[in-house]
Amino acid sequence: MGPVRVTAIASLTPLEELDDDPFLVDSRSQHAMCARWAAERGFVVVRELLVRGLRPDHGALWEGMRPGTDLFVAPSRRVLAGALSSVEEFTAECARRGVRVEIVGRPEPAYDAAMKARVHRRLSMPTAGYDGR
Repeated sequence: MGPVRVTAIASLTPLEELDDDPFLVDSRSQHAMCARWAAERGFVVVRELLVRGLRPDHGALWEGMRPGTDLFVAPSRRVLAGALSSVEEFTAECARRGVRVEIVGRPEPAYDAAMKARVHRRLSMPTAGYDGR
């Protein structure tokens, strides 16, 4: 059967919203939170999705998903709400297809000015080779 394969879902939120909601903009931290959650359980993250308002039946969600062995994880319900057009329809579709949905549910990081500046640099200069470190 193999290890449980995880698809981590992050919300694609515009950089303009950084001051109002830095965690939703910081997709790297969202995916990292999901990766830690998966590693703690011995699961393997095989895909990282970065989406906004995606329909629950969109093929990108379901590509390669195996009922009973694969699962979706998001850092929080509000991240999932930003990533998908309807969390309720998505969870119903998951149930119908036999795929679990998990929420990490840990506290979001508190962003200070320096952290926001790093996120801003990483997202505003990707073509310059800056990787956010």
